[in-house]
Formats: sequence, structure tokens, C-alpha cells
Amino acid sequence: MTTPSGLGGTASDPLPEALGLVRGAADAGHQLKILGGLGVRVLCPDFPPRLRAGQDIDLACLGKARRQVADHLERAGCEPDKRFNNLNGDRQMYFTAPSGRPVDVMVDRLSMCHTLDFRPSFGSASSLLPTLDPADLLLSKLQIVELNEKDAHDIFHLLSGVRVGPDPMRPFIDPGRFGSVLASDWGWWRTVSGSLAKLPDLAAAQPALVPPYPRFEPFTQAKQLQEVADTVPKGLKWKLRANVGERVRWYELPEEVDH
Repeated sequence: MTTPSGLGGTASDPLPEALGLVRGAADAGHQLKILGGLGVRVLCPDFPPRLRAGQDIDLACLGKARRQVADHLERAGCEPDKRFNNLNGDRQMYFTAPSGRPVDVMVDRLSMCHTLDFRPSFGSASSLLPTLDPADLLLSKLQIVELNEKDAHDIFHLLSGVRVGPDPMRPFIDPGRFGSVLASDWGWWRTVSGSLAKLPDLAAAQPALVPPYPRFEPFTQAKQLQEVADTVPKGLKWKLRANVGERVRWYELPEEVDH
């Protein structure tokens, strides 16, 4: 039975196993963080969880610690895909957890429609969290050009459950971190702005995407973040790419990686 906090679960719930791997790594002196929808659940425990059959465990680590992290996961009973890890271990590692669930470990960066260098998450004020920094976790969802239902669900949960701006009591979405990513890359800015603009229509079409009894008004917070995106000082590279605009594609189309 799921606990009231939303962090427990049945055998079909991957979150307890993910937290166990991350906390075990911390006890061993290694930093390992939760990505994706499971990370959203950790930050928004009071909202209904998004569960699906066969859900992966997505984790993140620093490149300089990847060998120690790999050793820890093996000691925890995770079976490595040795061929894949030997070929790709500088950017991604793949394991099978004791439960049989796939475990993807991203190294230093998450590359999808854009590339998110998440190394600052390991040295920021939120470095003790079992998840990526909330701003990075949100950016990892807003960077998706063709938002699907699960990604929109996670965006709404983050904007409803985590404050934009300093919160002395809880993890918060740091406008400085959010703006720094967008200020350095027009493509990032264009995609994130587009994703934020889609939210009202997505909520109107599927009201269940917005969690009941939000702690914060998600559309107000989205507007705050758009103001950050628009007002953060931009560099010369950003301005030059902005002159080209949408005449040249500004994002990648991520492909599934075979293990």
C-alpha cells in the first residue's frame, strides 16, 4: 500500500528501489541522483504519482565518479550491460536492477532535444537532494519540443508543488539557474518558451494534468519563468542565432538507444 507521503509503494512501484540505490550511494560517499518522473515524485510527494508498467529508473552521476558509481550499483545487485557501458560509459551507463527494471545512468549531461549539463546540480545548494536540482529537473522536461502527456504531467506537478524563487524551508526552482541555461543558447530559449506557452491549452484539453490542490498556481509560476527567460541578459552567440531564428532547426530529434 502506498504511504501517505507518496514515497513508498508496492513491488510495481520503482521509486523505493531508486531511492534505495541513491541513498546507498550516498552512504558510500558517491553522488547519484534521480531524474525524470521519479524525481518529480520525490519533489512533489503530496500529488498523485504517475505510475506505468515497466517504468525505468533514470539516474545521473558525474563523469569523474562514474566508475565508483558503477561499482556501487553492481555491489547493490544491479547487472551491468558491459558491452554498452564499455562503448558509451563516458556519457551513459545501463544496468538491470535486482527487480529486473532497467536502470539508465546519465553521465554529466542529458542529451535530448537539447543538451543539459547537469553538473551544477551536484554542487548547488540542493546538492543533498536525491534528485537533480529542481530547475534542472524542470528544464529536462521543458526542453522537449513535442511534449507528450507524461512530460506535461511532470511539468504541471513541478510548477504546482515547487516554488519559483527562494524557499527557506523546501527545495525551490532557482531562477538564476533556469535563466543561465536559456541565456547561453537561443535554441534552448525558443524550445522552453514554446513549452511554457503550450501549458494553458494542454490543461484545457486535459484538466487532470494539473494536480488537485496545488501548493502554487502553476500558470503564475510559468509566467514568472517566462519573464526570467525574456529578461536574463543574452550573449553575442545567443543574439546571432536569434537572427537566424526558425529558418534553421534549433533542436535535435532524440533517438532511442539500443542496449
